[in-house]
Amino acid sequence: MIRQQTGPTALAEADLAALGSAAELVRTSGTVSRMLRTLAPALGEAERESLAAWCVPAHAAVLVFPTAPGQLAGALAGMGLAASGPPTPSTVVRDRLRARYGIRPDALEVSIVRAAVPTEDGGLGEVEVFSLPVPPTAGPGPGPGSPGGFGADTGACLRHLVRRERAERNEAHVAFRVAAADEVVFAGLRFLLVERAGMRPDGGGYNPHEDVTVLYFRSAAPAGTPYARLELLMPGHRTSALAAHRLVERDEPGRTLLELMTGAWRTQAIAVAAELGVFDALSPDAGGPAAVADLAARVGADPDGLDRLLRYLATLGLLAGPYGPGADTYAPTGLGELLRADAPHSMRPLALMYGGPFYESFGQLLYAVRTGGDAFAHHFGAHHFPYFAEHPPWDTAFDQSMQASSLMFGPIPAVVDRPGVDVVVDVAGGNGELMKQILAAAPRLRGVLLEREHVVAAARGRLREAGVADRCTFRVGDFTEAVPGGGDVYVLSRVLHDWDDRGCADILRRCAEAMPEEAELLVVERLLPPDGQNSLAVAWNLHMLCNVGGRERTLEHYRRLLAEAGFDLVETAPLPLDGSLLRARRKGAAAPAFPVPSRSELA
Repeated sequence: MIRQQTGPTALAEADLAALGSAAELVRTSGTVSRMLRTLAPALGEAERESLAAWCVPAHAAVLVFPTAPGQLAGALAGMGLAASGPPTPSTVVRDRLRARYGIRPDALEVSIVRAAVPTEDGGLGEVEVFSLPVPPTAGPGPGPGSPGGFGADTGACLRHLVRRERAERNEAHVAFRVAAADEVVFAGLRFLLVERAGMRPDGGGYNPHEDVTVLYFRSAAPAGTPYARLELLMPGHRTSALAAHRLVERDEPGRTLLELMTGAWRTQAIAVAAELGVFDALSPDAGGPAAVADLAARVGADPDGLDRLLRYLATLGLLAGPYGPGADTYAPTGLGELLRADAPHSMRPLALMYGGPFYESFGQLLYAVRTGGDAFAHHFGAHHFPYFAEHPPWDTAFDQSMQASSLMFGPIPAVVDRPGVDVVVDVAGGNGELMKQILAAAPRLRGVLLEREHVVAAARGRLREAGVADRCTFRVGDFTEAVPGGGDVYVLSRVLHDWDDRGCADILRRCAEAMPEEAELLVVERLLPPDGQNSLAVAWNLHMLCNVGGRERTLEHYRRLLAEAGFDLVETAPLPLDGSLLRARRKGAAAPAFPVPSRSELA
């Protein structure tokens, strides 16, 4: 029962009602079958029971808009509930709202509060509350051309958001957790919800922090129907289920095929926007969101041509808009901000590479598939490493593009910083990003970085900027001929996929020759799935054929290469961006100098 609140600390009546209905749903409709009567009325009783046999309720969720501190806590207290922990940021809901309404992220401070709800059967359910504070007297935002300006009234934009979200309830949902980690079961549940219940696939994704795959569905109920959205959660990274789910989001095969065939247009549109500096020009420092004419002046482009490009980029989820006066104002989404030059882990250099030389060489893919040869070398007359070395602008862009995938390195410093490890040797350490992260995280460690002469210079500069160069020795050399000795941990990060099996064997043997008996080898690569599962490694496998002459490999393939070079593979663990960490030690060596961390430590 909800105790009525009054005064300035009272949550708005509409929000209080939404919160109360979510708690009541959890309290009284504690079974999946009962929830499905409302959520998927087209399902028969037997079908609901079949689906319920494999699922358990996870939570019900709502979005509310407190106007003062303490309102949400007061509303929960009025229902006899309390938050189960401190609020946590919700970037997912924030970005969805931002894309829907074109409001800058610093005006959308969305957080998640969870509260346990006693159920009628004596158990505990959960309400997940998304909270977006909106001051009741929010004034106009900055004007056009000012930092972070909208060219419109920010307060009016927020009030419009609140009105629509309260009416449409786009973020309200019910979540079910699949009890069995079986993809056949997952596929069957998805079939029931789509084909039998008539629900529409509404996106999906993988959360590496919780190691859970989520599929979203939306019922055919009219806008404003409570809990018209369903989340289905399953432990693990279910790439096949995600691929199948996304494939049927659009139920027109011809349209789907057209979108697939015009993928090259996406590549070039993103590359051109990166080249023009569109996303940099929309940053707060450059003036913030802008109308097409203003943005065209900022980047030096034809207004009509730029307008066409921006509309296309908006359909790709990189820009929010058009909105504002004249409906021609754009702002970058969270995804688009990754293309700013100053963004952490910026992907702008990668966009330039994929829209530049790699785009040209992919035009020769037929040659690579027919001959097995390197299309890049066929087109440019040289393998890409020596070609870039002779073309400094592209060499710099390639070096910078490697940093875009440095998110993959996040868990690695914790693996290295353990008792018994004093010296880390990064073989073919590239621009030094991984070594920088390791030394910055572990001040007691020393490093050795082996690379080509001009690359070593770039790495030295990066480590000097980070203040860790004094603890790193830089070696110029060819790792296919010799590797520095004396290390406790040796790292081959995204090196082996550049080489054929013979080249990999040479590199691994050089490492084995240099490594002390008790040292460990860490290999960072994307693993090719052994079956038909979707993975970034599948696309990169074709990229390696076309542009490098190497290949991605399965875990068993790497295990065999390591064994032939005298290594035992002792552990594998997932990394971000579909990466994997392979840990190996010399055959017959004593136990590792430090314990192998659990998968949860690496996730």
